[in-house]
Formats: sequence, C-alpha cells, structure tokens
Amino acid sequence: MKIDPQRSTDLSAQIAQAIRDAIVSGELIVDERLPSESELADQFQVSRPTVREALKRLAAQSLIRTQRGATGGAFVNRLSFQDAYSQQITTSTLLLSMNEVSFDTACEARYALERACAPLSAQRRTADQLATMRAEIFRQAQPGLTDEAFCASDVAFHRALVDGAGNPVLSYQLAGAVEAMQPLMNMITFTARSREEIIRLHSKIADALEAQDAETVDAALVDLETYTRRLAHDVAERRRKPA
Repeated sequence: MKIDPQRSTDLSAQIAQAIRDAIVSGELIVDERLPSESELADQFQVSRPTVREALKRLAAQSLIRTQRGATGGAFVNRLSFQDAYSQQITTSTLLLSMNEVSFDTACEARYALERACAPLSAQRRTADQLATMRAEIFRQAQPGLTDEAFCASDVAFHRALVDGAGNPVLSYQLAGAVEAMQPLMNMITFTARSREEIIRLHSKIADALEAQDAETVDAALVDLETYTRRLAHDVAERRRKPA
C-alpha cells in the first residue's frame, strides 16, 4: 500500500483509498487486523493523527471496525447490504440537495431502475410485500394524513415493490433512488399533486403485481413518471410567474 506525498489530495484520504483498495482486491481480508496506528504511520511516513483520520474515513464507510482492549485494534469489516443502504441514501440525498443532479435526471434514473424491478417483482413478490403495498394504499387514502406521512407511505410502497424483486443488489441500488429521490420529488410536487391519482396508480401497480402482470406494472410506472414530471414542470412554471 503506497501513497504519493506530492499529490494535492489530502494524505488521510490517500491512505484511506490505499487501504480501501487493499480490501477490495483481497489483499486485506474480512476480520483481518490492520497494522497499528504507529505501524501505519511508519509505513506511509505520516503522523499518527493523519492515520487516525484515514481510519475514521474507513469506519464511516463501514469498511473497518475498531475494538478496544489487549486484542483490539482496527479490523476489516464484513460489509452487509443493510450497512450499505444508509450510505447509498446519504450520498444520493447529498447529490440532490446540492443540486448536482437535476429533478428530471433524478426522475429518469429512479423510474428506469424501478421499472427494471417490475418483471422480477411480478414473479417473486411475497404475500407480505403485497400486503405492505395494500396497507400503504389504505393509509394514503385516510383523510387528515399529513404530507409528511403521505411521503413516508409513498416511500414504503415503492420500497416493497423494489424488495419484491428478491434481488439484494437491485434493492441496494434503489435505496438511494427511492429513499432519497422519492422524498425530494414529493417535496417539490406535493402542493400540486392529486393524492387520488397517486392512489389510483399505486392500486394499479399492486393489482398487476398480484396478477403477476409485469407489463401493466411497467405501464403504471411510466404513467407515474409522466405524472411526476408534469407536476414538477407545473410547479416550476408557477414559481417563474410574477405574483
């Protein structure tokens, strides 16, 4: 593992990248103990605080874990899909909140990915996942439901659809799309949207999944994307017009 002291990149970031590369390549294996801070400082020719910062970066990404005591130290972590979900959501949320991704781009990606789940979900969705979608549709129809609660229900509905594909890689990829992009879309469009229209489309999706009709699920998602884009366009147009 090496770094380039002449590079402008922060040294702690370089060290974290070097260790991350060693983990990905298999040079460092799961549960292996990393060298001590002093050993890493000698290896990379940097100070211990710099090494400590690099280890913090890796721990924040769940790539390593630290243990105290005589047998303690930093160890290569076994990363689970569940651990990765939160990172994916956080990264997607930051990209959107910093306007690095436009609404249309986010919307296009989010529905393209979800439509990829449709045929698998039509085949594999469980009774529990279908029941979750039905329960969320019922919840969305309740009078007096706040916009925040409706948004949370919307996310839960689509999360169940994605998880119905029975593919953890797809679920991971969609974590940011559904749980970061969907709330943003709701936040932008909630003043203009019709809950009845969303409930209608959600019901169409649930009915099609129950019937294992992937084509109708896909068509309903296309309709939902078109509706969402139109709402966002209408909201933007109203904001541009003088009061």
